[in-house]
Amino acid sequence: MGFDPSQVNAFIAVFEQNKDKIQNFEGCSHVELLRDINQPNQFFTYSHWESEKHLNNYRNSALFKGVWANTKNKFNQKPEAWSVEQVWSPDL
Repeated sequence: MGFDPSQVNAFIAVFEQNKDKIQNFEGCSHVELLRDINQPNQFFTYSHWESEKHLNNYRNSALFKGVWANTKNKFNQKPEAWSVEQVWSPDL
């Protein structure tokens, strides 16, 4: 997610206010906020969900709608999202 530089601190505040709620949402086992080291206004959220159904339940929830409403107005570029599956890990 690319943010207007003047909105970065506001976005971080939104994330801080909601990270525990997201982490505790049914089906979420992990959530992180990552920042590009060369573009400090570029962020990524990284989360683990038990299933796509759980992720979609979150995306359709009042929690997501509230977070999204307070996030999307801070972008300076179109956001992108991917759902991926693990192919290999040393933990497998």
